[in-house]
Amino acid sequence: MTTASVTTRTRETSHSTTGHQREVANRLRKVGGQLNGVHSMYENGRYCLDVLDQLSAVTAATDAVALLILEDHIRGCLRVAIDRDDRDDRDEKVEEVVAVVSRYVRGRGGRR
Repeated sequence: MTTASVTTRTRETSHSTTGHQREVANRLRKVGGQLNGVHSMYENGRYCLDVLDQLSAVTAATDAVALLILEDHIRGCLRVAIDRDDRDDRDEKVEEVVAVVSRYVRGRGGRR
């Protein structure tokens, strides 16, 4: 699957309706604020280890958001595909989840 097809699908698909939309949006705003704070710390010459500690907090916050989004996808899109009992759609959705989790883990320094 190409990046273009993922981007197109994302634009065509609405967010899941499993209840985390507001929480995800709020957390993303907070992460943005945290990241701006880290940027300011760095530009103001704060102690490197303090900057790294704050970056670690930003990373943990984004990981928490990623888990909420993944949960919504599994409980929403994936469940719909399973409930429809469309084997091709179900298999495709499972493969998408496996692929995105693999990319995320590799991006975090993990292996597969």
